[in-house]
Amino acid sequence: MNNILKTTALALSMFALAACSSTSEPEETMPVAQESAGESAAARAARLEQERLERERQEQQRREQAALNTTVFYFDFDVAEFQPSDRETLIVHARNLAANPNRRVRLEGHADERGTREYNLALGERRANNIRDFLIVNGASRNQLETVSYGEERPAVRGQTEDAYRQNRRVEIQPAG
Repeated sequence: MNNILKTTALALSMFALAACSSTSEPEETMPVAQESAGESAAARAARLEQERLERERQEQQRREQAALNTTVFYFDFDVAEFQPSDRETLIVHARNLAANPNRRVRLEGHADERGTREYNLALGERRANNIRDFLIVNGASRNQLETVSYGEERPAVRGQTEDAYRQNRRVEIQPAG
């Protein structure tokens, strides 16, 4: 039984060696890829990489511009924390402020009409301060930011529907004058 196992192992080893042996032509005689119109493969690869990097840079600029064009951030009912989906957009705003130290903005906090006037003013202020603090942590300077709360006094939409309420629970980023 032991001899049979040894013989089988030897046969399998020889078979594996035979399968691994190379019967292809030597490397010197293998055809070389054609180079296009005098451009070497290395130059073409470098050009393609440069084009890819430029496309990525342009796409990044488009995303940043879209983020900077987003100036209204909405809140859930009776909540002062902004939506997690707004994080990246607010980070772009913070970096833009950090890169432009002379730029100033006003964060205007709003609430829907439910609740007392005083409560809604305080809620609008907490919302604006929440965004202010996030911008500061991410690079903006405190002296670039001012906050104001309008509570329920300046609704974006008039009405007593859930959609109207949703559009009124917001903070707007405005240029400070």
